Amino acid sequence: MSSKRNIIMPTDEEDAAINRGIAEDPDTFEVSDEQFKKMKRLGARGRPRLETPKVLLSVRYDADIVERFKSTGDGWQTRMNDALREWLKDHEPA
Repeated sequence: MSSKRNIIMPTDEEDAAINRGIAEDPDTFEVSDEQFKKMKRLGARGRPRLETPKVLLSVRYDADIVERFKSTGDGWQTRMNDALREWLKDHEPA
């Protein structure tokens, strides 16, 4: 058995039926040149780079502290970061 893939192209009739189905699908549309220019390049994925990037680390907190922040909903990690920043402002070295 050959390791080459065996590609079977559609007949003209099958191709026409496929194209008719695409044309009739209300969720299908062609992207204009202007829309295409506005699209992100594939290499530009992920979050935008920050001026002050975050540092990934492993840290342990008491369970009640974490649960209290989590109970405030989405964004709890950002609120925890903000709380630590506030604490630092109140405890700056003289």
